[in-house]
Amino acid sequence: MEKSKDKVKEPFSAYGSYSYADYLSWQMDEMVELIRGKVFRQAAAAPRRIHQEVSMVLSNTLYQFLKGKTCKVYVAPFDVRLPVSSRKHKDIDTVVQPDLCVVCDREKLDELGCIGAPDLIIEILSPGNNKKELQLKYEVYEASGVKEYWVIHPEERTLLIYTLEGGKYQPSRLFTLGDRVKSQALAAFVLDLDEVFGEL
Repeated sequence: MEKSKDKVKEPFSAYGSYSYADYLSWQMDEMVELIRGKVFRQAAAAPRRIHQEVSMVLSNTLYQFLKGKTCKVYVAPFDVRLPVSSRKHKDIDTVVQPDLCVVCDREKLDELGCIGAPDLIIEILSPGNNKKELQLKYEVYEASGVKEYWVIHPEERTLLIYTLEGGKYQPSRLFTLGDRVKSQALAAFVLDLDEVFGEL
């Protein structure tokens, strides 16, 4: 009997399917994401130092580049709701918190975050979350129409870019130190990976 009480009190990915309306009602100390109705908890510990250093360099670089432009960069925790058929809270079953995202359509921004696909999403891999980033999020980002999805492996100092073409992601080659990377989603944006990985 105790177990069934726990199921109601705490959302677990193994039980039931949840919506953004449920998500808003939870009182939890940890960050969670909702992917196709299933709950995914973030690691209990804070992100590793190398993850935070990469995030800081990227957010600063993007902020400086976008200053005065229409697009805006946001850093986690920042809710991105990816509706399928309806924008109502009860109908949205995917809410993610990308490490960084860039939104160019201001109509997608509200007081709760972003509703709809950002133009660019960047995920920085941490030990233990690779399956979620590389498989589950890849699928929902592609289906939702995220134009560009960057996956950074800080330990290996690599970047892989998925670009949406005809509704399907096309992968880039693997970029690393010495590469200067251009974005198709953000015209004229070039990232020097020596600046991202050089001091790690």
